[in-house]
Amino acid sequence: MRIQVISCEVMFREICHLAARSRNQVDLAFLPKGLHDLKSADMCERLQQQVDRASMANYEAIAMSYALCGNGLAGLRARSIPLVVPRAHDCIALLMGGQDRYRRYFESNRGVYFKSSGWVERGVTASQLTGYGMDMAELIAKYGEENARYLYEELNRYRQTYHKFTYIEMGIEPDDRFEKSTRAEAAERGWEVEKIAGDLSWLRRLVDGDWSPAEFLVVPPGHRIAPTWDDRIVEAVEETTEAG
Repeated sequence: MRIQVISCEVMFREICHLAARSRNQVDLAFLPKGLHDLKSADMCERLQQQVDRASMANYEAIAMSYALCGNGLAGLRARSIPLVVPRAHDCIALLMGGQDRYRRYFESNRGVYFKSSGWVERGVTASQLTGYGMDMAELIAKYGEENARYLYEELNRYRQTYHKFTYIEMGIEPDDRFEKSTRAEAAERGWEVEKIAGDLSWLRRLVDGDWSPAEFLVVPPGHRIAPTWDDRIVEAVEETTEAG
């Protein structure tokens, strides 16, 4: 089977590793981590542009190495070929190998900020993400006054929200540089830090085409992705109907 995998660059190392070992012919397209910082409709529009380009090629399916990601996939349309998406709320579940494992860990470890090789080398530090250390004038200069005030109020909630880094080791890292970076940032902040083993199995099934209905939504041509607000997470809705 020939497929294109469209992925967030945060999972660059993992997806390249799996594509090289897949039984399928896999072409890859990576989009910037910064899409997550856009409004969900803007993120979906950028993803749709990539899906539309892939739809003009001779693929049998387009596999999205994305979760619902704050509704960033809501409204994404399958054009002439099927679109495959994992039934996950965010990419941490993909790196942990399952929604249930992620849920159990999250419920037992409130206030955790997750890291992986991609979040270290292709993402941003927690300081950059939250505007930590930037005063209002710097935020205004970077984002504009209205956006700066919103960012300052909303993003700086991390002071009450986060107190721990959890580094997910996927087993494909070249050395321990990413773990060391995470531990150094934790020490700087006075946060706890923990390392856990990741699990490539869910992403492997995405790349290999093992798309069970329990783990993946296959969106037929002429349908779009809609959130379900239940354990299914996403569903396919015909373009001529509204999500129920």
